Amino acid sequence: MATDFQLSNQLFKKTPASWHPYILLARLDRPIGTWLLLLPCWWALILASGGIGGLDGQGWLQAPLFALGAIVMRAAGCVINDLWDRKLDAAVERTRNRPLAAGTITVRQALIFLSVLLLAGFFVLLFFNTMTMRLAILSLVLVISYPLMKRFTWWPQLFLGFTFNWGALVGFTAVTESVPPAAWLLYIGGIFWTLAYDTIYAHQDKEDDALIGIKSTARLFAGKSKIWVAAFFILSLCFFIAAKISAYGGIILTTGLFALPLAHAVWQIKRWDMDAPASCLGMFRANRDFGALVLLAFAF
Repeated sequence: MATDFQLSNQLFKKTPASWHPYILLARLDRPIGTWLLLLPCWWALILASGGIGGLDGQGWLQAPLFALGAIVMRAAGCVINDLWDRKLDAAVERTRNRPLAAGTITVRQALIFLSVLLLAGFFVLLFFNTMTMRLAILSLVLVISYPLMKRFTWWPQLFLGFTFNWGALVGFTAVTESVPPAAWLLYIGGIFWTLAYDTIYAHQDKEDDALIGIKSTARLFAGKSKIWVAAFFILSLCFFIAAKISAYGGIILTTGLFALPLAHAVWQIKRWDMDAPASCLGMFRANRDFGALVLLAFAF
């Protein structure tokens, strides 16, 4: 798979220069966020269908629709985030070159772009049932409010978990037009997973965040972060296993299928250097593979 640098070069070579600030604003050159938003949707789609063998024609159509929706809504979320944070981003080394912080895109241009993205997202929703449409639209409350949380609470990663795992509920309604216990167990498991990977991610900015007063679980847990992240991974796997048992049954087989995600989580904890930004970013990105292994466990 292409690295972010390679993907960025490809996008910039194949698109007009006037598009480049919008590509950066939407983080299209950094697809990891899209994967982390998409995977809970696919987990739910497969779990609600009774495994990959239970996917019918409609299910196979919904899978790429969820992918398209994740691309659009992750982009919209990035625009909203950068609108709220444009002054804060200018004070942080890693984010000071973002288009709104650097002034290469105006607030008016960003709002127009956001409107186009939300309209595209609504068009994708037209292919789903009414309950799914309503539940997905409700998620906008979380998308809009999440960027503010780091100003008021030490737990913004928890609110990101509420937001990024909403697809676990939406994926179930797309298949069953209901939100059974398995969906809620899956959602809670996803929240713990997000607490793990976003705490890792937040360690990149802990020094800048301390200077400008931004709160995060990375700053809250400090040197004990590895213990907390390990606990979050374990809790996430416990809830994923419970979700699958609730949907399918089969305690022994289900538990065994999650051995690979567990091994991946252990590898992350051992490999992660909390004080090295490159290590934090690398382990954060590795959670695409962790999520894919969870998807594999749900598939069979």
